[in-house]
Amino acid sequence: MDIRETLDIMMFVVACLVLLMGYPVAFSLAGVALAFAFIGAALGVFDMSFLGFLPQRIFGTMTNEVLIAVPLFIFMGVMLERSRVAEELLDTMGRLFGSIRGGLGISVTIVGALLAASTGIVGATVVTMGLLSLPTMLKRGYDPALATGSISAAGTLGQIIPPSIVLVLLGDVLSNSHNEALRSMGDFSGDVISVGDLFAGALMPGLLLVAIYISYQIVMAVLYPASSPAIPAEELAADRENLINRVIRALLPPIVLIVAVLGSILAGIATPTEAAAVGAVGSILLAGYRFQALEVEEIAAGGGTATATMKMGPWPGIAAGGALIALIALTAYVDLRLTRDTISSSDQAGIIAAFVLCGIIAWGVLISLQRVWRNGCLTDVMQSTTQITSMVFVILIGAALFSLVFRGLGGDETVENFLNSMPGGAVGAMVTVMIVMFILGFFLDFIEITFVVVPLVAPVLMAMGIDPVWLGVMMAINLQTSFLTPPFGFALFYLRGVAPDSVKTTDIYRGVIPFVFLQILVLGILSMFPAIATWLPSVIF
Repeated sequence: MDIRETLDIMMFVVACLVLLMGYPVAFSLAGVALAFAFIGAALGVFDMSFLGFLPQRIFGTMTNEVLIAVPLFIFMGVMLERSRVAEELLDTMGRLFGSIRGGLGISVTIVGALLAASTGIVGATVVTMGLLSLPTMLKRGYDPALATGSISAAGTLGQIIPPSIVLVLLGDVLSNSHNEALRSMGDFSGDVISVGDLFAGALMPGLLLVAIYISYQIVMAVLYPASSPAIPAEELAADRENLINRVIRALLPPIVLIVAVLGSILAGIATPTEAAAVGAVGSILLAGYRFQALEVEEIAAGGGTATATMKMGPWPGIAAGGALIALIALTAYVDLRLTRDTISSSDQAGIIAAFVLCGIIAWGVLISLQRVWRNGCLTDVMQSTTQITSMVFVILIGAALFSLVFRGLGGDETVENFLNSMPGGAVGAMVTVMIVMFILGFFLDFIEITFVVVPLVAPVLMAMGIDPVWLGVMMAINLQTSFLTPPFGFALFYLRGVAPDSVKTTDIYRGVIPFVFLQILVLGILSMFPAIATWLPSVIF
């Protein structure tokens, strides 16, 4: 082993140790990279001109339209979380399934899947469900381990079910890795891998994971009835008459938003970035709708006075939501470009209709923003969106510097030689990468693994012939386990922060272990049946 390989390994180990000491991720990666750059230059094994590529990397990040989807999806998720959509969903689904054994656990999983498809923010989902569902489940006699495990696992579904921030970041990294792998093989005309491909590939495995979680809840209710008792029927009898209306009112708006965002991507009408903009606008309309309903309840209880916008009722949001869906459908069938020499009469009519629909959307958004602002929600949403987005992109810059120095020290060659030496060829290399990522998930965050590890191993694996979409989905599910694996599983920390004192930390750790094994089971199923991930993208795109 020469001095460059030694520095490669030491650099990676030191970065992990610094991160475990609790230093900020971005500055840890950048600081370690600079330190080893100077050490390598002093030893004559590193060319400092590599650091000159960093501005180009940063500029490439700034001009990458795909990454614009990140703040938009974050805004969408935070807005829906602050507007108490999750609260209404949990309460309604709990009453719908509460009459059967394990019903509360099933409702938590279903709501987790719905929130994953509409928010994609793990921390907010776990905290919200921990605050609302955990006390109810414990009060009904649920086993603390099963209750906490169900909430933690359902909260992490936002990692794999699109639209997911992880899939956006991972899709961008894999796209670059795929291009690098093609260049290494001398192929300059291969297919381009997009975030949309990864969204389509992750949909079926995400639903499979939801089905397995629900199946586990049912099995536990059958084998151990005392662990998940049902809510007495007499307690639910009073709400039975209005239950259907409550279910429709709670489920319909989020489902319409999910269909508008995911449907526009899968139908090829919009890119993930454009769909993220649709989701951001839809979340504003949905929040305005929710706050209007809350204000009506407050006035009915004698706690306020009606304003001019309140007297309009929910119609601005409903009209704008309908106009938004109509506009998406219109773009699929009519050429709305204005910069053309000749425009047919039918296209002219479509363009006029598009302007009218945009006016209705703008009116509804303004009314909804006024309602959101009046309830003190807008400032918090903007601050949270800015903080989370800044964290992601600062980490991305730090990881770019780390990657430059690592490659300058010959790290890509070290990784390639290591994976090529694995017994079993591509299968052995893939298994090794999955095991390494799983172990790193015990100590590192998914963003660090995505930006540091994936760019190093993905080009080598793709050059061995591994399908990039299947690889991305496998990595996404593997990264999902990092939220549940102790000692540094973030979902465990989120839930511990809001759980009652009666719930022990050991209960939380004990509760998530079966769900970690279920995620590993899904990885095994995907490894045996890759078509679960690759079929839908091949059909759609």
